[in-house]
Amino acid sequence: MRQNERADDHAKRALRREILLARGRLTADDVRESATALADRALGLPELAHARTVAAYVSVGSEPGTHALLDALRARGVRVLLPALLPDNDLDWGPYTGEESLARVRHGGGRMTLFEPSGERLGPDAVTGADVVLLPGLAVDARGMRLGRGGGSYDRVLARLERAGAHPALVVLLYDTEVVERVPEEPHDRPVHAVVTPSGARRFD
Repeated sequence: MRQNERADDHAKRALRREILLARGRLTADDVRESATALADRALGLPELAHARTVAAYVSVGSEPGTHALLDALRARGVRVLLPALLPDNDLDWGPYTGEESLARVRHGGGRMTLFEPSGERLGPDAVTGADVVLLPGLAVDARGMRLGRGGGSYDRVLARLERAGAHPALVVLLYDTEVVERVPEEPHDRPVHAVVTPSGARRFD
C-alpha cells in the first residue's frame, strides 16, 4: 500500500469513528422521526418513484432508518430485494415481503446482528436487475463519494454491477450532518448518484 493510500485509509477510519460516535448519541425517538422523514424524501426521488425493483437493506441500531421506506415501496408494488451476508462478505439477495419475511442473523461470532430475508435466495447477481440500489453509508461528500463501514461487501456489489454492464441509480441514505465537504477516497471507490437525508435529496453529476 502506497503512502497516500495508507493516509486515506487512516483518514477513513478516523471519520468512521467520529460519525459512529455521533450516531451513538441519538435516541430511539431521533432515529424513528428521522426514518419517517427519510421515507418521505426518498419516495419523492424520481429514480425511486419510477423503480420496479429496488435493492435495499434493513437498518439496525442508530443507522438512518429504512423500515418505513421498505414498507412504502412494497405498498407501491415495487419488488424489494434485501441482502444476506455470505461468509466471504459478499452479498446474496432475497425478496422482502414484509416484517414476517425477516430473520435476525448473527455474524462475526455474534458481534453483529443483521436482519436478512428468511425465504428464497436469488444469488449475488440478482442485484444487477435492480433499477435502484440503496447503499448503506456513513458519509457522502460534494462529489458523491461515499464512506462505507469498511467491510467491502458493497464494493463487491458495485464491481458486480460494473461487470454486468448494469446501471442502476445508486442512492445513499444519511443524516443531515453526514453530508460533508470531502470523504477520503481510494482507487476502488465509486460515487453515488444521489443522497437522501431527512431534510431533502441531492443529486450528483
